[in-house]
Amino acid sequence: MQKCALQWQCRGVRVGFVPTMGYLHAGHLSLVKRARQAVGKNGVVVVSIYVNPTQFAPTEDLAKYPRDLRRDLKLCRDAGVDVVFTPSDAEMYPDKSKNGFSTYVVEEQLSQSMEGASRPTHFRGVTTVVAKLFNLVLPDVAVFGQKDFQQAAIIKRMVADLNFPVKIIVAPTLREPDGPAMSSRNKFLRAEQRAQAVILFHALRAASLAVKKKPVSAVRLKADLKELFTAAPLARLDYVEFFDPETLAPIDQVKRGTQMALAVFFGKTRLIDNSRL
Repeated sequence: MQKCALQWQCRGVRVGFVPTMGYLHAGHLSLVKRARQAVGKNGVVVVSIYVNPTQFAPTEDLAKYPRDLRRDLKLCRDAGVDVVFTPSDAEMYPDKSKNGFSTYVVEEQLSQSMEGASRPTHFRGVTTVVAKLFNLVLPDVAVFGQKDFQQAAIIKRMVADLNFPVKIIVAPTLREPDGPAMSSRNKFLRAEQRAQAVILFHALRAASLAVKKKPVSAVRLKADLKELFTAAPLARLDYVEFFDPETLAPIDQVKRGTQMALAVFFGKTRLIDNSRL
């Protein structure tokens, strides 16, 4: 992969990159389309498919994460992807017992709240694997989805802090017809859970309506939204937060332009979503 990337670089070929964990859906393909727009018809679009073990805690769903490489390759081919990069764990993380891997990338400010608080080791794995992928693919442009808002903000900070010569594009979230964000984990929802998963979208919409005319206390709005979740008894709210979209700092008075994010469990399946109010 790196040899190909260096050859493209020497020839002045622009590279657009979409890192994924596979089990692709229309949301991923929208990122591919955005990457193609960024590099043009003479550029190269690379998609990586790698379920990164270092961003999963021991209690999380690494082994059960959905995988279907043959299906993903067809989707990539049909979408006009030039190269699909599918490294193995052994290639990305050489055996630690042989002192093969001991260096990690850690962002220390934006990663402390929300997903970082609920999944303390998650972002260390994300920043490490993305840094490695950037060094292997050498992209001019990398496209991430807005559904993972905090992740995108952390990657942008990492790129700025460590001087990666990569432009980060954050593309809009694609949603199912009834509102939920497209996600590979939606596959795990039983029919009754999927029916109640619209509660995440309803919560985002309710918060937007609440602040349409005037600011509202974050404490009060969180209480109102927790009450809203009683309409979805299969849902267990992990967190709901209101914050500045640039700094990710929590906000006491929620108003138009505030960013909202939430995470919800349906059984062992955890869904996240966010919106600018």
